[in-house]
Amino acid sequence: MATPTAAWPRISFDYRGVQVLVTGGTSGIGAAVAAAYLHAGASVTITGTRANARAYDEDLGAYRYLQLDVTDKAGIARVAAELPALDILVHSGGIALASIGIDESEPDHFATAIEMHLTGIYRLSHACLPLLKASKLEGGASVIGIASMSSYFGIEIVPGYGAAKAGLVQLMKTFAVSWARYGIRANAVAAGLVVSRQTGGLAGNPDTVAHLLQRVPLQRLGQPEDIAAGVLFLTSPASSWTTGQTLPICGGFSIAG
Repeated sequence: MATPTAAWPRISFDYRGVQVLVTGGTSGIGAAVAAAYLHAGASVTITGTRANARAYDEDLGAYRYLQLDVTDKAGIARVAAELPALDILVHSGGIALASIGIDESEPDHFATAIEMHLTGIYRLSHACLPLLKASKLEGGASVIGIASMSSYFGIEIVPGYGAAKAGLVQLMKTFAVSWARYGIRANAVAAGLVVSRQTGGLAGNPDTVAHLLQRVPLQRLGQPEDIAAGVLFLTSPASSWTTGQTLPICGGFSIAG
């Protein structure tokens, strides 16, 4: 039996022998998800945009690393072709363009956000479908999308990101219906404001944090491990009768009046 993680000392998952792909697994939520699967015994492949794993400050030696720009059709096909097997696909790649100073309201940037956070996810999922169909994972193979509070709420500075994340919720429902015949489940996790490199500008501003926490009942920002916990549950046999669902992990932001 796998041992509990440091983040969840009373909880353990056993993913020994399971093949996992986590896009965007070099930082933030993706890194936490990848680390949690690795700790639970899985063989984990991660993707990132840099040429190789040595290009990152973090030690990524425990993973198989594949370079991927999720807007690159040829790159998506190449990644899928290099996987020998796959049981779990977690879509955590991409970035909110506003977080790097790009105006998503400009039509070309809007289109880039949709390609990154929705179309690319469809392309990679479709390319990996033959591998997922061949999975013998107990409870079924899984596809997981990392959604957002912008899946539900209008946020002015991320029109493309928000539209794509809303579409992602619907896409997981469509996969759930279409791929159930193959024993594949599809779900999403809708993350609240999680402390990461992408959100550093917000999370590092005390006034902004205080304002945001006014509608977060649990009165703290999220950590990447909070999201990883939900992902591992949704792909486990304990969730084998759950598909097409989106689990909000947001400290209560989504239900506050």
